[in-house]
Amino acid sequence: MSLIAVTVIGHDRPGIIADATAGLAGLGLNLEDSTMTLLRGHFAMMLICSGDRSPEQVREALAPLAADGRLQVSAAAVPDEDGAGSRSLRPYVLTVHGGDRPGIVSAVTGVLAAAGGNITDLTTRLTGDLYVAVAEVDLPAEADADAVAASLRDAGAELGVGVTLRPQETDVL
Repeated sequence: MSLIAVTVIGHDRPGIIADATAGLAGLGLNLEDSTMTLLRGHFAMMLICSGDRSPEQVREALAPLAADGRLQVSAAAVPDEDGAGSRSLRPYVLTVHGGDRPGIVSAVTGVLAAAGGNITDLTTRLTGDLYVAVAEVDLPAEADADAVAASLRDAGAELGVGVTLRPQETDVL
């Protein structure tokens, strides 16, 4: 059993998800993780699938999606994990809001990286002049979350945006 990363990017239209997942199901692949969104009117999807197929077989099965040139499809093997996920982590939610300007994501992610934090999900949106980012972040258990939050607020203040870091609720639906 192997893991394959699949990406589909391009001009949005109805049915992309249905067509892509039908092609994967037709190969007998199991959809393990996914994220799908619209970015300024362009469709973007990333999937991790498991099964006994090669990336070449996946690209072949999904080739009809890209036939008109409006979508790009890729598939690649996902290497085995090296055990990096074995350290003790604490989940947090990071929010950023304020006037748009270059460097916001770079500044806050730099603070998190310096603390050993790992971003597991990041969404950004620009609405008019308002920039909003929301991230799920894992901090190492040994990290001083209050100090990280203070550094994030300082970085945000330099950019003129508000930044908060709070523990993530771990209740499952």
